[in-house]
Amino acid sequence: MSIWFTEKQTPNVGITCKVNATLHVEQTPFQHLSILETEQFGRMLVLDGMVMTTSGDEFVYHEMIAHVPLFAHPNPQQVLIIGGGDGGTLREVAKHPAVQRIVMVEIDARVVETSRQFLPELSSALDDARAEIRYEDGIVYAAQHPNQFDVILVDSTEPIGPAAGLFSRDFYQSVFAALKPDGLFCAQTESPFFNRDLIRRSYRDIADIFPIARLYLGSIPTYPSGLWSFTIGSKQLDPVKPQRLPESQGFRYYTPELHQACFTLPKFVSDLLLP
Repeated sequence: MSIWFTEKQTPNVGITCKVNATLHVEQTPFQHLSILETEQFGRMLVLDGMVMTTSGDEFVYHEMIAHVPLFAHPNPQQVLIIGGGDGGTLREVAKHPAVQRIVMVEIDARVVETSRQFLPELSSALDDARAEIRYEDGIVYAAQHPNQFDVILVDSTEPIGPAAGLFSRDFYQSVFAALKPDGLFCAQTESPFFNRDLIRRSYRDIADIFPIARLYLGSIPTYPSGLWSFTIGSKQLDPVKPQRLPESQGFRYYTPELHQACFTLPKFVSDLLLP
């Protein structure tokens, strides 16, 4: 008998994967967590029934949320990651020699602990000497640390439960305050096919607060629709052009050419950003 996992991405659309084994299931203090071994995408982290990442395509998401904003900054020394408990974003940030300190604020310690156990290829940099792992509310942390970070990355789940506040105008204002004068931040902002209202609202809030706002895209097969958006708010630097070039070729998706190209949007996406 075959076992299949289905994520209902909308009331009318879902993604289904054949499951070879269920490796771990638990109810944490914050959410339902499971680790599945799938036939197509390898190991899969699922939170509250939603696919967070898989071994097969995680490199796209983590490279795009990290390297586009980091290469847009000439000297990113202090980096804050809000969320990102699987460790994939921190792994990518750690590839930048200029970075001196990486603070990862994850509200659910069990996501980190199970990722260490079952997703070692993602969590491999959690013990980097520059990394500081904090188990607390990222919204509160950002509000309490003004003018400290060069780059802030918001690697959140969908805007429900404990992550809902990470898509609010008040949070973006706290992020602005937590950044240094030339700082910038990047947040994942969902699918332009299925989350158009969220993208409109988030982009307009960010554009109202930051002098520069830009949206870019990446292709992630296991995320709803496969087309995913990220939004950058910047105090001074236009992120479209990289400020630095990679010192190695250790990327599977990101390139300097892609960095600029990903800001070229299909018309139906650019229309979402109109006033």
